[in-house]
Amino acid sequence: MIEGIYEFLDGLFGGYIVQHPLLAITLAGFVIGGLYTLIYYFFMDVEKMRKIQELSKQLQKEMMEAQKSGDEKKLKKVQQKQLELMRMQGDLMRQQMIPMLLTLPIFWVFFAWLGRWYVEVAIAKAPFNFFLFDWFHGWYHSALGPDELGYFGWYVLSSYVIGMVLRKFLDMG
Repeated sequence: MIEGIYEFLDGLFGGYIVQHPLLAITLAGFVIGGLYTLIYYFFMDVEKMRKIQELSKQLQKEMMEAQKSGDEKKLKKVQQKQLELMRMQGDLMRQQMIPMLLTLPIFWVFFAWLGRWYVEVAIAKAPFNFFLFDWFHGWYHSALGPDELGYFGWYVLSSYVIGMVLRKFLDMG
């Protein structure tokens, strides 16, 4: 079955991928990163997420004040609020699993397919040794040079950019 999916993707994108690897990976990063951000946006309660973040900041401030004052009663009250916050954060984390479960299979199939085309192929080359490139190489034990970035690293960078832009545009924080 997976071979059938790979053959379909080869037929759809094969020639383009061979001729323009940098552009192909950039577009893949934008499409998959954008898709993930949009799925996350539609499946998450963004307002609840903001409320929890604000409550967390407020509780940190209250905790510092209670610790400075040495008031044990106030400290216990803040700790109770923190337990409630942890429960709310757990609920939010369960809600975040839905977008991940929807996008993870797409990610795995797509990256396994890209790996067939681009294993140990430099997609981007910097004019100097860049520490971030070596960091990506360490993730998958790449033999690429410290001034070269493979498909995985370039995808992560491009999907991060589109994700940040979309999050800002959608006012997700």
